[in-house]
Amino acid sequence: MFDNQSILITGGTGSFGRKFIRTLLARHQPRRVVVFSRDELKQYEMQQEFNQPCMRFFLGDVRDGERLRQAMRGIDYVVHAAALKQVPAAEYNPTECIRTNVWGAENVINAAIESGVQKVIALSTDKAASPINLYGATKLLSDKLFVAANNITGGHITRFAVVRYGNVVGSRGSVVPLFRKLAQDGAPDLPITDVRMTRFWITLQQGVDFVLKNFARMHGGELFVPKIPSIRIVDLAQAMAPDKPHRVIGIRPGEKLHELMVPRDAAFQTIEFDDHYVIKPAILFTQPADFSRNQLNEAGKTVADDFEYSSETNPWFLTVDELIELDRADV
Repeated sequence: MFDNQSILITGGTGSFGRKFIRTLLARHQPRRVVVFSRDELKQYEMQQEFNQPCMRFFLGDVRDGERLRQAMRGIDYVVHAAALKQVPAAEYNPTECIRTNVWGAENVINAAIESGVQKVIALSTDKAASPINLYGATKLLSDKLFVAANNITGGHITRFAVVRYGNVVGSRGSVVPLFRKLAQDGAPDLPITDVRMTRFWITLQQGVDFVLKNFARMHGGELFVPKIPSIRIVDLAQAMAPDKPHRVIGIRPGEKLHELMVPRDAAFQTIEFDDHYVIKPAILFTQPADFSRNQLNEAGKTVADDFEYSSETNPWFLTVDELIELDRADV
């Protein structure tokens, strides 16, 4: 569906953006691929790697609605990956996080509708489910904006959906590069926030594949959640540096012991498919869809009333050996 089409990705110079574009160019022949971001150095570096004629690089910030409208002219599909993501930084700089993650989301929505974009998928996070930190709260607001946007398109064709998943292996600012650097630098131990901590775990490639497939699946209004494994933070530390002891440093501001991707309160809206869940919108759209059957004709079923998808109670945990293999693969 992406051959001879134009695709724009906000925050396209980040870890996800690079993997998304590499995958897109390997599997499809797009007419244009537009990287929209505010970092000129990273754009310059990406131009050296991705020098195909279809590539375009737009300097801009999602806070700037007019610049987004300029960038989206003639665009068919949008992936919204731009966000301020660091939990402690958001706690200390709340207004900056709100301006990017909430106001920026609204700008993306308005620009997509005005430009006649066909489909938009916004990237979310497990921290948006029952959030306790500002980053998670802003992403929850963003999710709500993108879902509700399907009701304000009027006669326009634009449809919006959201993809939510957990920690991405090896992404910027994640614990894997930190542990790896400490091990390489000969640190005497590895810092552990809490020995009970668990997290959902997904590779960059799995995240990209999930987003690409959901463009074909979506009606508009869905919140897609992949079925992925959990990890224990102590197992990750053991896998990456088995010879180093652990030093408990305590939970950072705004951090949880365990993460949710589907809260129990959302069970009545949740449909289970073979490899993912869909949280259907709580509001009634002007163009209602049967969310139990997607555009690929995959059928799902409603979950139990007490269903909850938590990194703590997830039946699928990666073992230390599996984590070692993932680390060796450097995915």
